[in-house]
Amino acid sequence: MYSLFRDLAIIILSAKFFGLVARKCKAPQVVGEIIAGLLIGPCVLNLVQISDSISVFAEIGVVMLMFTTGLGTNLKELIKAGPIATLIATVGVAVPLVGGTLLYGAFYGFAAVGSPEFYRALFIGTIMTATSVSITVATLQELGHLKSFLGTTIVSAAVIDDVIGIVVLTCVLGASSGTGTGLGKVLFNTLLFFATALGVGLVVHYAMKWLDQRNPHTQRITIVSMAFCFAMAYIAEEYFGIADITGAYIAGIVLCTMDDAPYVERRVDISNYVIFAPIFFASIGLKTDISGLTPEILLFCVCFVVVALITKIIGCGLAAKICRFNWDDSLKVGVGMMTRGEVALIVAQKGLAIGVVDPVYFTAVILLIVVSSVATPLALKAMFTKRPPVPHPSQAK
Repeated sequence: MYSLFRDLAIIILSAKFFGLVARKCKAPQVVGEIIAGLLIGPCVLNLVQISDSISVFAEIGVVMLMFTTGLGTNLKELIKAGPIATLIATVGVAVPLVGGTLLYGAFYGFAAVGSPEFYRALFIGTIMTATSVSITVATLQELGHLKSFLGTTIVSAAVIDDVIGIVVLTCVLGASSGTGTGLGKVLFNTLLFFATALGVGLVVHYAMKWLDQRNPHTQRITIVSMAFCFAMAYIAEEYFGIADITGAYIAGIVLCTMDDAPYVERRVDISNYVIFAPIFFASIGLKTDISGLTPEILLFCVCFVVVALITKIIGCGLAAKICRFNWDDSLKVGVGMMTRGEVALIVAQKGLAIGVVDPVYFTAVILLIVVSSVATPLALKAMFTKRPPVPHPSQAK
């Protein structure tokens, strides 16, 4: 127990210190927190080793992270973006999924459909599907194009991209878990869960709005919201075989239109920011094993980053062109969607938990996050400055 307190003190202090250093260097704080885990873990100083207790803290962190992501979703803007954002997001998930699967097959051989090696390849593609909403939003806001039609389309597509990516993750996790459950059964369970979540969500939505009107800006709103988050995470995992993060994300979506949703998001984010999220991101570094990093795996990591970036640009860019954006704006959409962040880490973490991917492949994910997080803001700034967006045909009177 006392060694746990020592480990938590080292993790939190080092994660926050390197997170601030990363922010000073114009990089996302999560990059610094991951690097902190690498430094204090077995890779370098070996001050802290991953344990069951730290894994529990990390799991709470990822559940709360997905809950606040759902809470921060603008449902009206998401619906307003309509078919354009949905098409861009769908193609933006499909192309990297196929690209990642083929990449793994090219390195380690193409396996029969349904075999463990096939699901390993499919999971590498699944890691590539996620888009980081936070980095994209921050970049567009800084450039002054967040509320433009192009900016709204990119952000809406990024949100829908995460929803589709989580569904894909759920299906792949269930099918590759070794329980003998086929992909069709997993897809049925996923649809059944979302149908159940819709029914439960409507009841809870109106109940929470009633409670919110009677007790605005009170701790009980936050407490009940957190209880609903953990309940949905438990129900998803225990009764439907769905990833707990899916339940937490849906819980956030259900409550995102509540008047006090921003208030709850801030209160939940305080606890997560101080304790749980740093432990989660640092635990990624703690679990990363570079002892087995061979030249072949290093080459795979480089190819992984290149394929992940190119497939997002091609998939989302071509979908935007189909939706009648010009070539310049289509390229902006593709570049805006190529950044990766927390969700890619979450996907990789889930794969490691059931043994679908090895710890050494976290190196590829971390490298992808660092490269995309640095390259995307620079590329978007150059493109928006050199070639400002033009009105979409749908905006013409």
